Amino acid sequence: MHDNRNVLFIIIDQLRADCVFGELADYVDLPNLRAFAEEAVSFRQHYSVVNPCGPSRASILTGQYAMNHRSVRNGTPLRHDTPNLATEMRKSGYMPLLFGYTDTSQDPRHYPADDPALRSYEFPMTGFHEVTEMRLETSYPWQSYLINKGYKFNTYWDVYKPVSPDGGVPKLNDPAMYAAKDSDTAFLTDAFLAAMPAYAKESWFAHLTYVRPHPPLVAPAPFNDMYPPEALPLPNRLDTKAAEAALHRFFVPAIKNASVASFVEGFPDLVDTDDTIKTLRAIYLGLASEVDQHIRRVLRFLKDSGQYDDTLIVITADHGEMLGDRYSWGKTNVYDAAYHTPLIVRVPGQDEHAGQVIQEFTESIDLSPTILDWVGQDIPNSMDGRSLLPFLQGRRPDDWRTYAYAELDFGDPLKDTRWQEELGTNVFNSSLCRTRDDRFTLVEFAADLPPMLFDHAKSGEMENVADQPEYQADLNRLTRRMLRHQMRFRDQTLSLSMITPNGPVRLSRHDKSNPT
Repeated sequence: MHDNRNVLFIIIDQLRADCVFGELADYVDLPNLRAFAEEAVSFRQHYSVVNPCGPSRASILTGQYAMNHRSVRNGTPLRHDTPNLATEMRKSGYMPLLFGYTDTSQDPRHYPADDPALRSYEFPMTGFHEVTEMRLETSYPWQSYLINKGYKFNTYWDVYKPVSPDGGVPKLNDPAMYAAKDSDTAFLTDAFLAAMPAYAKESWFAHLTYVRPHPPLVAPAPFNDMYPPEALPLPNRLDTKAAEAALHRFFVPAIKNASVASFVEGFPDLVDTDDTIKTLRAIYLGLASEVDQHIRRVLRFLKDSGQYDDTLIVITADHGEMLGDRYSWGKTNVYDAAYHTPLIVRVPGQDEHAGQVIQEFTESIDLSPTILDWVGQDIPNSMDGRSLLPFLQGRRPDDWRTYAYAELDFGDPLKDTRWQEELGTNVFNSSLCRTRDDRFTLVEFAADLPPMLFDHAKSGEMENVADQPEYQADLNRLTRRMLRHQMRFRDQTLSLSMITPNGPVRLSRHDKSNPT
């Protein structure tokens, strides 16, 4: 080990936790992630604190709950002065290198009206140095790469349409137009490996963010048909959509919100038959396997260059994916599948803890404090998360949280969403909060809608027991806990500072563990 303290922070977009460990793990080959887990520490109860993409990354990188950063939708600006992982790493002398994207909507007060930064929700977060742009809706470097390689396409979205090998009508799981060596995943990995060798002489911080297995669901050969659809299980669901919708009024628009056709390009009339669902699940798993193979290349580079034992490595996902479960697609939902994500962390010099599995509840807002703690940088008071370093060093804090908290905004200030139309909510009350502990999930709404309560000791998410008399005491207790949580975690950016005759005085909320 040298004197360098490097950080590699990898986010895999929309990877469900149960692909790595859980119900789908037996159906997908992820040998490199699983081998890495044997050399690292795995967190089995890790949850995103907000969905979808932009808000989830805002929380990950600012360490804040959405109720504090308020960038609650793709396209909702993040305040330009919000401390984040990149701005704080700069204080420790790191240049925050970004390979990929952060899905940040910029603060319009901080830019002139015609600035391109105000035309996309996918701009880099303040503080990052964008080495390679790989944004889902633009990806200009990758587009140029494909054009220079001789690929022909009329529009960018044509790139995501499967192509029949024999020139016939394409099938859902036909391969992408590009070869595996030219895919977006391969291109981003190549860019990282090409850029990083010169940084070996200094401590570096790189944020590597893979688009896949985020839709559109199309994969290059051989990943397009790596998994036979007929060998995969059907999604978790009740017998009918009507039965699902009867659980709560929220699910009527939730089931309609994202269709199978919206997850692919070139099949506008696609319907959700069981065969179609299994095929799309197979493509998703193939894309996950493709990312896994390229993570092997990244880890091999670190080992071959002698940097593996100088580098804190964090591998996670920004959020989950319903993948047809409960007749839903995407992540705008209340179920675990939309929030439960993998988290695997390796700390140099802690080999005695290799392979350890942590079952305590951890949240996506814990990642930035963990990285800052490891490099020795103060964690700002604005960050609501807690460092996981004690767990990584074999210790469990006595006052660690006993549940995970999350939020979801399902409104839109410009055009009413399906929920606003069908539930009669407005942009101010189209939101929910959920807490998940070992036994219960509670979902509460800002609008005048009844809560949901799932008992994981019985039927779990298959039954909403909120209106059953025997659960009223639990419902009241958990509702009070949610209220107390929101009160305790109101924005602390300046609330622990005082202006005195001798100047400002600041108390650090991270000097000791937060009460839970």
